[in-house]
Amino acid sequence: MKVICLNLWEGGRLFDGVLDFLRAEDADVLLLQEVHGGTDSSLPLNYRSIHVLNEQLSYPYYDFAPAMLDRLPEGKVESGNAIYSKYPIVSSDIVFFDDPYREREAFNPKEFPTTPRNLQHAVIKINDKDFNFYNFQGVWDLDGDNFSERRQHMSEVIIQQIQGKPRVVLAGDTNAKPTNKAITNIEQHLVSVFGNELPTSFNMRRKDNPGYATACVDMMFVSSDLHIRDKQCPDIDISDHLPLIVTLDI
Repeated sequence: MKVICLNLWEGGRLFDGVLDFLRAEDADVLLLQEVHGGTDSSLPLNYRSIHVLNEQLSYPYYDFAPAMLDRLPEGKVESGNAIYSKYPIVSSDIVFFDDPYREREAFNPKEFPTTPRNLQHAVIKINDKDFNFYNFQGVWDLDGDNFSERRQHMSEVIIQQIQGKPRVVLAGDTNAKPTNKAITNIEQHLVSVFGNELPTSFNMRRKDNPGYATACVDMMFVSSDLHIRDKQCPDIDISDHLPLIVTLDI
């Protein structure tokens, strides 16, 4: 089972590259962040992520978990996480880390520290077994090692949700470094697929701040009952983040 985790970057600012990559990889499950659910056909493609992905890719099952309603110059558009699957999604739910769904001014840096974030959960049936997929974008903090109150609560919510579940895959743009206590707390319950192997998970072609070159914030974790066959983080220019590709034995 091939799983891809990718932050689309404002819904897909480099959408052509995203689509080419996803078609070529042909993964079984996609765990995507910064996905937009705009429905107005006059909106740019990146603000209509869900519509474009549904139209351009061959995934019969998907689930969208909006975390906020972004106020953009073009109008108001929902933004959040999305899971796409070749296998049936038999149930899904959303848990917010702290602040509930609300409107926000999308490009106002003052909004970033309090932006609502949620944990998306989809139960996917594969070979008559239920797999628990969790997808999230972490609470924002420019200091990747700061174990803030919001990050502490985020890790507590995640641990509470995954405990006791079989066949767990947790992935996303954590907005934290692997050394952050919020992440090491999660690692007490799940296996970190990449650990501390990756120097960064950012596409430095799209970043001006050199600090991002040593910040690995995109991560994937699996429960001990899943075996990791292969893992990759290709350095490709399709987002301001790099994708994670993991193949698991099922």
